Parts: sequence; structure tokens; C-alpha cells
Amino acid sequence: MSRSTPARRRVRTLTGVTAGAALALALPLAASAHVHVTPEEVAANGSTRIDFSFSHGCDGSPTTALVVDIPAEAQGAVPVVDGAWTITTEDGESGIPTRVTYTAVTPVPDAYAASVGMNVIFPASTEGESFAFPVTQQCEAGEAPWVEIAEDGQDPHDLEYPAPVVVVGAAAEDGHGGHTSEHDADDAVADAENAASTAPAADPLPVWLSAGALVVAAAALVLAIARRRA
Repeated sequence: MSRSTPARRRVRTLTGVTAGAALALALPLAASAHVHVTPEEVAANGSTRIDFSFSHGCDGSPTTALVVDIPAEAQGAVPVVDGAWTITTEDGESGIPTRVTYTAVTPVPDAYAASVGMNVIFPASTEGESFAFPVTQQCEAGEAPWVEIAEDGQDPHDLEYPAPVVVVGAAAEDGHGGHTSEHDADDAVADAENAASTAPAADPLPVWLSAGALVVAAAALVLAIARRRA
């Protein structure tokens, strides 16, 4: 009958810890290997900026372009200019872009993070609904089609190439979803200034008391050291 020696037990323990660590690292890496949209919720009846980000290439190949398809329900899609990308659009009959292509001025290396943005508008009638923005990630070698849409009852995490999805939330009162108006910003600054001007002056007594306590403590410490040496 064979016995497990301490050395063997240490090897088994180390192997288990190593496997667990590898799994713990692999899970977040797998989860991040997507094209993500931020924010995931936009306001109805207002303009909201959304960004599509990634931190990987196509099986190690640098990214050369992102092709984003716009849902037909969108009433507007305005690409955000970025010096790292050139932008082309394909417009529908209404003049609203149906596809936006962001081509990298310089290919984005694998394991480097990058993003592209656009301002979108959804009508109030779409409040509470979800819309996919299929993205095709083109690379120097191959491509990654992030275009899969989960069916009813299906977990999106089970998809190999899930499309980014946004939810249309409550209508924006000021027509600028997720953005603070200039008037609101001025009000916030004014409130901060008023609060600062009306705040009571600091009482110097606690400060002097604290300083005096420190001096007494320091003197006591010096005295104690002197007595020990004597």
C-alpha cells in the first residue's frame, strides 16, 4: 500500500493552487474578450454618447477597423471624431446612418485597449426596450463578428460572439441623455461658492489645544528616556 509522503502532498497542493489560479485568471480574460458598449443604458428622447471598447485583436492579430451596425429604431447616430480613426458612414433613406466604419490610422496591437464613440438618439416610444449594435472587428489577419443576439430566455454569456446591447431608459427631460446642461453646471458652481462663503470660520482653540498636547507628550517622552538612561 503506497503512502503519500509530505513532498508528494506539497506537490499536489501546489498543483491545485496553480490550476485554481490559472482558472481565476482565465475567467476574467475570457469575459473581457468582447467588444463592450458604455453606458449600457441610454435615455429615450435624448442624445447620449456611447463608446465601443476592446482590449484584444483577432487571435493575436492587430485590429484595423470596427464596423458598427445601427439599429433601425435609432433616430440619430453621429460618430465622434477621434484622431486615431478615420470614419465613414452608410446612410439609409432617412439620412440616418445605418452603418459606421471606424478605420484605425495605425493598427491597434493585440492586448492594447482602444475605443470609438457615437451619439445616439432613440424615440420615447422605445423606452424599456433593448437594442443590439452588431460590431465586426476587422484585423490584419481575420475578423471577429460580434453580431450574435441572445434569444428569449438565452443567457448572452453563453454566446461566443455577443453583440453589444443597450437598454433605452426613461426619457431625458432636457433632451441630453446622461449629460449635464451648461445651466445646471453654472448652478452647481454657484451653490458651491455660496456654501463656501457661508461656512463658519474654523475655531482656532482646538488647533492650539492639539498643538499643546503634542508638546506635552514630546516632553514626557524625552523625560522618560532620560530616566531610563540614568
